[in-house]
Amino acid sequence: MLKKRTRDDAEIPMSSLADIAFLLLVFFLVVTTIDVDTGIGMILPPIPDDIEPPPVRERNLMNILVNAQGMVLINEEPAAIANVRDQVRRFIDNHGADPNLSESPDDAIVSIKTDRRTPYNVYIDMLDEVMGAYEELRHEASMDRFGVPFTSLEQGSERRAEIQEMYPKQISIAEPDEG
Repeated sequence: MLKKRTRDDAEIPMSSLADIAFLLLVFFLVVTTIDVDTGIGMILPPIPDDIEPPPVRERNLMNILVNAQGMVLINEEPAAIANVRDQVRRFIDNHGADPNLSESPDDAIVSIKTDRRTPYNVYIDMLDEVMGAYEELRHEASMDRFGVPFTSLEQGSERRAEIQEMYPKQISIAEPDEG
């Protein structure tokens, strides 16, 4: 009679499993990039030496208020965020045509004021619209003048400086109201 052989169950060696798991963990920690939230990239002017700011004609100042409910008011008139870009563009690029808008792009100042309870995403969306208006105006001027988009002009080049001088970003971020 033939005897059946009994086989031992095959075992996987587990002694190095912890080492492999640790090495994989270290590998993924080393090669993974972590996005660091850097905030809003704006260059702030230096702190004034108690010098009185120059007078600004009311015509050359566009007041944008974002209240605690996230409602946008442009010169005390309600406005949708989607319309902010067009209104800012018309205000800046008026060249004295409309007596209710700025005299020239050099004189145009966009003042942004918020409430302490303003929803952050509404503020960012509104700020993006204002910045977008300047970028569109600069793009159009660059295309008219040089036939290339503004973004393709080299940093520090004379052409880029000329376009930036045509449409200087004059944005005033006012201190939020206490709420």
